[in-house]
Amino acid sequence: MADFMRFPTAREQVLTNGDTTIGIIPEICLVSHFQVGSWQVLYRPAETGNVKRWGLPLMIPNFSRLKDGIFKEKNTTLPIHGFGRNLPWTVVSGQDTGATSLKMQLASSEVTRPSYPYEFTFTATIAAGEGTLTYTLTMENRGDEAMPIAPGFHPYFTVAQQDKSRLVTDGPPGFEVAAFDWDNKPPDNPYPFPHRVAVQVPYSGTLIIEEIPVDGAYVLKNMQVWSEPATKPDCAFVCFEPTVGSEDALNRPADRLTIPPHSIRQLILELRAKPLES
Repeated sequence: MADFMRFPTAREQVLTNGDTTIGIIPEICLVSHFQVGSWQVLYRPAETGNVKRWGLPLMIPNFSRLKDGIFKEKNTTLPIHGFGRNLPWTVVSGQDTGATSLKMQLASSEVTRPSYPYEFTFTATIAAGEGTLTYTLTMENRGDEAMPIAPGFHPYFTVAQQDKSRLVTDGPPGFEVAAFDWDNKPPDNPYPFPHRVAVQVPYSGTLIIEEIPVDGAYVLKNMQVWSEPATKPDCAFVCFEPTVGSEDALNRPADRLTIPPHSIRQLILELRAKPLES
């Protein structure tokens, strides 16, 4: 591992709870580390430091690409995976030593309005529990116009290249580990997300990826499964990505969320890890 990537780096804020450790780079709203006992659950690009292949980024206001890069509602352009991971967030609470949660916010500004002309406040709250990482995303529409949005999570889970074909999962429906050549043609496919998926990682443990309903409602309907081929410098991961919708969902009213004026919508993702040694 390159010295500049040793945990925690100077940029990372650390949350702890028992044997659970979470790292966060607040200025880009990146959950950079999740470890339970000796199991490093989230991938760290140890040699390259490539921030685009690291941890658990938030994709907002859109997951993946829009067709031709165009947000049809407003005839504007949005980058792949939105702007949330590229803009500076503000820490609201949780900077104290020994904190078990951290809250960050991103508000609409002259930077966001040309591409996404809505008045919003996005709040990301990360909490460390016993063996758990709970991610609460609150999306507030402060404007007078309904706000379409289709966010998602893009977790990179640590899996050695030689172990990818030995993963054992109970979902998502239609996904089969054995159907892929993990060295040369790994998956990049959308599947229905049944709101809970269990993944057994060889030599590490069992990971549960689960959406916690808010007021009895689920909103993460899609799970993208993706990895890199063995030829890539950052490849020792598999992504199981819970999202509101698949590629271009922001342009499909049936596959996105619509937040009424002066209203709030919330969603909660929980990662639960049980290492083999426990």
